[in-house]
Amino acid sequence: MKIALAQLNYHIGNFESNIAKIKMSISQALEEGADIVVFAELAISGYPPRDFLEFDDFVEQCSLAIEEVAKACIDIAAVVGGPIRNTSGVGKPLYNAAWFLADGKVQNIIHKTLLPTYDIFDEYRYFEPNDTFELVEYKGHKIALTICEDLWNINDDNPMYQINPMDELSKLNPDFILNIAASPFHYKQSKIRQDILMQNAKIYGIPLYYTNHVGAQTELLFDGGSLAINGKGEIVKELMYFDEDFAVINHSNIKSFTPTVLNNQSKISLIHDALVMGVRNYFHKLGFKKAILGLSGGIDSAVTLVIAVEALGADFVHSLLLPSQYSSDHSIKDAEDLARNLKSSYDIIPIKGLFEKFDQSLKPFFKDLPFNIAEENIQARTRGVLLMAFSNKFGHILLNTSNKSESAVGYGTLYGDMNGGLSVLGDVYKVDVFELARYINRDKEIIPWNTITKPPSAELRPDQKDSDSLPDYEVLDAILYQYIERRQGPKEIIAMGYDEATVLGVLKMVNTNEHKRYQTPPILRISAKAFGMGRRMPIVAKYLS
Repeated sequence: MKIALAQLNYHIGNFESNIAKIKMSISQALEEGADIVVFAELAISGYPPRDFLEFDDFVEQCSLAIEEVAKACIDIAAVVGGPIRNTSGVGKPLYNAAWFLADGKVQNIIHKTLLPTYDIFDEYRYFEPNDTFELVEYKGHKIALTICEDLWNINDDNPMYQINPMDELSKLNPDFILNIAASPFHYKQSKIRQDILMQNAKIYGIPLYYTNHVGAQTELLFDGGSLAINGKGEIVKELMYFDEDFAVINHSNIKSFTPTVLNNQSKISLIHDALVMGVRNYFHKLGFKKAILGLSGGIDSAVTLVIAVEALGADFVHSLLLPSQYSSDHSIKDAEDLARNLKSSYDIIPIKGLFEKFDQSLKPFFKDLPFNIAEENIQARTRGVLLMAFSNKFGHILLNTSNKSESAVGYGTLYGDMNGGLSVLGDVYKVDVFELARYINRDKEIIPWNTITKPPSAELRPDQKDSDSLPDYEVLDAILYQYIERRQGPKEIIAMGYDEATVLGVLKMVNTNEHKRYQTPPILRISAKAFGMGRRMPIVAKYLS
């Protein structure tokens, strides 16, 4: 028995493209002598289809697409993820299913049991959980089909899930497990995923073949990393990260395979590759070609520009340098040097005159009130207007350059530097932005070193520095990580040794700026808890405000 793992980049709702990719992999599997080819969870629709699942026409197209794929399954079987209607009249209208296709038609349909409802997942909104368990028999082999359930930690005691599908299926003595999954990326996920899958294979003593999605679906990034694991819990094959891949494993020899050397990318290299893939897929899947961004000479816009150029090509990224009267000469030079290093086009539009016109228009109303955040934000919004003007006139998509630290504490201007169609660094803390810059410069200087070493500043008033308003980023980011990712409250964070006033001040800024984050563009998710769909906080709340 030879099993093919087809790790593909699907496009939500693009049935023509998804069918073509799947059929091409079926042909490849046939050429390489495979008996079964395994595709990912909800592969036929793309993941996550979200409220498209509430449209009868969408579900019908999924079924028709699977029937078309089934016709290609002659002399080979395929496992394809897709929704199916729940015709029982009880519960949710759909099941999340694994379709087993062979001899030109659908042979078996297995429903998903454990439906995640945490963070970015909301599957119980659409799907009814499975409560019956059976194996699929093919060419004399008994096969357990599971849908992402093997990624549940078998030691978890969650009262929502009284049934562990692997407990039930293992009683039926399967020869191996085919697990189709949609496991989104974060920079710790590949290690967590591997450990749980290896643990499951070892405890049940059953070889496991796991196929994951790869590619970006707006903010959700899928890293691939599909696996073949023997019954000892040893990984014998790992597919590529952040790219489509295909492999055929001879199940008959899996016991004698030498364990593979696993991907050991660093945290920063994983984040870098994920962001490049995220930008590239966002543009290509939406049919966009060109990006624009504001290039300030600061580190955030510098890293964003490099990632955009890697994703789209230098000819498809344009920058605007928008210096004010407070911009330093070295910031302008740093920005120009970076654009030249990347051979990426740019224009310079000073905003001093525009700002002065706003200032004159508002003077009868502001009178002699002192310069404050109002004037600072006018500069940011002036830049936003110019960037959006270029976006509208030339069809460029504006990339937002704000980082997670700034977004967390509200250190950004609505309708100004928070504009954009996509936030590239919105889930990357400032300390990691610096690390990304150093990683980009690992072989040669691309980002001017002055950009990396100078104190961060918004340059919206004389001699301004970020440290005037915020704790040092090493302290700020550590507190934010405990509060956002680890969901630790003020008492727990203070008990870790952080200054009480600093902790309370930071957490207050996070909570009182929730309204700003509701108005930001989609954020590429690289952490376990990103702003956006995975973090649902009330705006008008009193907690720590």
